[in-house]
Amino acid sequence: MAKKKASKKKAVTKKAATKLTDLDKKTIKVITTTAYGVHKKILGRTLPELRFPVRSLTNVSYTKKVGYFELGKGRKARALTVNTVKSFAQTLRLMSLSKEMVENANFATKREAYYISKNWSDAKFAAQPESDAVMDDIEALASLEGLTREQLRFRPEEHGGALAGELTVIDRDRTTGNEIRIDCTAMGSGAYTIPSSVEHLKFETKAKFILAIETGGMFHRLNDHQYWRDANCILISMGGVPSRAQRRFMRRLSDEKKLPIFCFVDCDPYGIANIYRTLKVGSGNAAHINRFFCVPKAQFLGVTPQDIIDFKLEDATHPLKPVDIKRAKDALKNDPFFKAHAPWKKAITQMLKMGVRAEQQALAKWGLNFVLEEYLPRKLKDKKSFLP
Repeated sequence: MAKKKASKKKAVTKKAATKLTDLDKKTIKVITTTAYGVHKKILGRTLPELRFPVRSLTNVSYTKKVGYFELGKGRKARALTVNTVKSFAQTLRLMSLSKEMVENANFATKREAYYISKNWSDAKFAAQPESDAVMDDIEALASLEGLTREQLRFRPEEHGGALAGELTVIDRDRTTGNEIRIDCTAMGSGAYTIPSSVEHLKFETKAKFILAIETGGMFHRLNDHQYWRDANCILISMGGVPSRAQRRFMRRLSDEKKLPIFCFVDCDPYGIANIYRTLKVGSGNAAHINRFFCVPKAQFLGVTPQDIIDFKLEDATHPLKPVDIKRAKDALKNDPFFKAHAPWKKAITQMLKMGVRAEQQALAKWGLNFVLEEYLPRKLKDKKSFLP
């Protein structure tokens, strides 16, 4: 009778225990405390509820002293009822996923989190906007304890933004933990890309200021001509409204190295009331994280309505669209930031009276390199005239 071959047992490789940081432990505590609270209510035969901060411009306050939109005391409740059982379950499942990722040093993009829910049976999300909204509520809840979505290990799929200039970024090798020094002046014809997570980075610089630029085209022009070398500065391309990673990067760099940030964007209501305002003081919808992601030291270099006159750009402008006019009037009437600063009220009123907007590229009317040879040097000689 043939003998059976002895089966070979596969060696089980144990994964090294993840070393949790203090923030990781705090994140897990917030999640477990919330879960235990729900469990206790259920055992006590009372309806559990979760209370989230209201994220809107109506629930923020602004003072020049603080420098950013502060979250108010407004709260919304999500109680467990027949009508809310699905969203309640989805909230707890996402929080459970967050805890699991923290414990295992993992992360999920917002899109991946949506697809993970497809295994949640009746609790799955029908579309990503649903999962994004629940994720925002969870972050708002965690923000009360000083935590952000990055600590919850959910990452947006957004561009990090390009950077060039007098800066050395000190990163680390994810495998060995060894230090990696990245010289942003040695990128050739390219640029350094800001990563999605920036808390671990360190900086070395002798730059005098940071120039945050709205458009990629203008950034590349200044970088190609190494304007950062002549002006001893750091250039950052925002590419529209700056991403969370960009804002957090600029905030940390500005605070730690005592660097002012000058914003160079289009002269239109969107550039002023969306791009600049979001960088400077945050937004109502993100009021729960403004204290981490806004840059109160930012100032508006241009393009201003007065620049259109001073640099004779009248024939290089475009008429304000109805949406521009609505956005500008709304900023004057409802935005706490603009209402608190007389120079801004004057500038926006001036723009509405002129009825036009101007792009950064309008300066090319006087030559392709006019912006770096004439406009920026002239503006930087009079920093006191920068809008707050």
